[in-house]
Amino acid sequence: MRRSKAVSLLIFLAAIPATLWLGMRLEGRWYYLTCTLVIIETMLPFFLAFETRKPQARELVLLAVMCALAVASRVVVLIPNFKPTTAIIMLTGIALGPEAGFMTGAIGAFASNFFFGQGPWTPWQMMAYGFGGFLAGIVFHGKKRPKPVLLAVYGFFMILLVVGPLLDCCTLFTTGSRLTWRFAATVFSLGFFYNLKHALACAVTMLLAGKPLLEKLERLVKKYGMMDARKER
Repeated sequence: MRRSKAVSLLIFLAAIPATLWLGMRLEGRWYYLTCTLVIIETMLPFFLAFETRKPQARELVLLAVMCALAVASRVVVLIPNFKPTTAIIMLTGIALGPEAGFMTGAIGAFASNFFFGQGPWTPWQMMAYGFGGFLAGIVFHGKKRPKPVLLAVYGFFMILLVVGPLLDCCTLFTTGSRLTWRFAATVFSLGFFYNLKHALACAVTMLLAGKPLLEKLERLVKKYGMMDARKER
């Protein structure tokens, strides 16, 4: 495992949860500080991936475009909880690598909430979306391009079993006065149908847009020699 991937896992499993835990204990609009810290933590593995080579401006531009596309896909689609955002984030991780998927998810969640409203949920969304992009990159990046059906199935269960429950943890830890098994079961059961709708949106996007978007991204990566794993440690 490359050092950047190991650092990404460490950040997701330790640094970001610790940041969220400490942030909830601050008074006032603590989530602004927490979001800033999560963004900084998210950027570390991405820049670590470039430590042995000079990053090309076009790589950063492409990543910025994917972040903007993730934001636009969440803002433009007006159907509640039926957003293609997480599919865009996962496809970024698959095409450009787990670090890029992680960063796109975190930045996309933060930036899109300037339209939907910032709040205590923002850092949790940054973590959940970022991990969705990171894990998709771990599973598929550098391998033969998966078929649209496989992408749809993967995206569906990834949202339903991982990203969705992570988002529900925001409700679990920020709204309850006392954490109990009964309260946790209520939160996750009520969130299931929202997560199911979210998972269906991700699956549909993967099925319809997964192949053409991956083809475009892979063509850019190959043509301009971007995100070249052979030059990384």
